[in-house]
Amino acid sequence: MNRPSVAFVLGAGLGTRLRALTAHLPKPLLPVCNQPLITRAFAHLRAAGVSRFVVNTHWQAQAYGQAFPRGEWEGLPVGFSHESPEVLETAGGLKQAQGLLPAGEPFWVYNGDILSTLPLQEAWEAHRRAGNEVTLVLRSKDGPLQVSLDAGSGRILDLGCRLQPGRPAEFLFTGIYLVEPAFLERIPAGEKLSVVPVFLKMIREGAALGGVVVDGGEWWDLGTREQVLAVHSALAAEGAPWLAPDALVDQSASLGGATAVGAGAEVGAGVFLEDTVVWAGARILPGAELRRCIVTAGAVVSGTHTDADL
Repeated sequence: MNRPSVAFVLGAGLGTRLRALTAHLPKPLLPVCNQPLITRAFAHLRAAGVSRFVVNTHWQAQAYGQAFPRGEWEGLPVGFSHESPEVLETAGGLKQAQGLLPAGEPFWVYNGDILSTLPLQEAWEAHRRAGNEVTLVLRSKDGPLQVSLDAGSGRILDLGCRLQPGRPAEFLFTGIYLVEPAFLERIPAGEKLSVVPVFLKMIREGAALGGVVVDGGEWWDLGTREQVLAVHSALAAEGAPWLAPDALVDQSASLGGATAVGAGAEVGAGVFLEDTVVWAGARILPGAELRRCIVTAGAVVSGTHTDADL
């Protein structure tokens, strides 16, 4: 069987833990090294054989149209499923987007607020061998361990100790999973619903909900500002500081550590930036000193700041 060619990328979340930043953009569009986070998910999935993306939207939905005005990314189609008046959560969002997803073929589901370089081919091969209806991609590190897995059968036994409180949870759920279209029939139409209760019902029924542990590659959750800055530090070898081609940086400015300056941003004379992310169109006035700050689009900043969202 060919690898899945379609991915559903979750982009509708409210981003409440990053409200100072997501007041301006939905979390999957936050810039990471001057690229929208979601485009790193697209690149990861493209390497796994994906050639079309479906993204659900809700909060700041218009920003997706601005980011992808032609409905494509690097020549690959990007379709949108808008949720209104309220966000439908993971299962509800999947069900609403059913008409945009491939009929009769498996597809990827990928959280839009993670950054990952996991070897996804391993997960696809495990899914195909097991004949699962859904296969969750797991790790034994990098975050809260929430999933119990039967190593022999590869079946998920519990999520968050909800069904068997005494059983230890040993694995992290990465927010990446493979789905057969039959799973969509388990989700009622028009309801706000997470996938978690649907998965728990599958476990109780003995349905084919499997897991595969993939500890290769890297995985980050970008749920907090500290995690956003940490990812920049982790990616510094890619070429920090990152300067957009049209950014205006005075030659007397000092840019240190994992610093990024976005498109059209201006950094004035004598400015000092360390481990700081400056979004597109922001202005850092002469003499400012910023350490571990995130400067949002269009902001005008002066003075000295540390660990601030501006």
